[in-house]
Amino acid sequence: MIAHANITLDPAIADEAPRVGNLTDYDFTMLECYLRLLDAEKEGADWREVASIVLKVDPDKHYARAKTIYDSHMARAHWMTECGFRQLLREVDPE
Repeated sequence: MIAHANITLDPAIADEAPRVGNLTDYDFTMLECYLRLLDAEKEGADWREVASIVLKVDPDKHYARAKTIYDSHMARAHWMTECGFRQLLREVDPE
């Protein structure tokens, strides 16, 4: 059982993902989004399409904002695979 149950299918997306060395409530909310970003990257999807679909920001209208949101959330998604997952596993109750 995971202690944080605030994963949502339609989360509010911040202009920048956290840059801290520990999991945040925002990270728990964004787990599905992080996975979608990593899947899209693996498939070679264009960042603009990913920003529009996954992050819900139009890069044609808001290029700089879309790029910032995409870059920060992609960096956080990678952080989750390198460091955050260990903390996530510690959140699991070993009942």
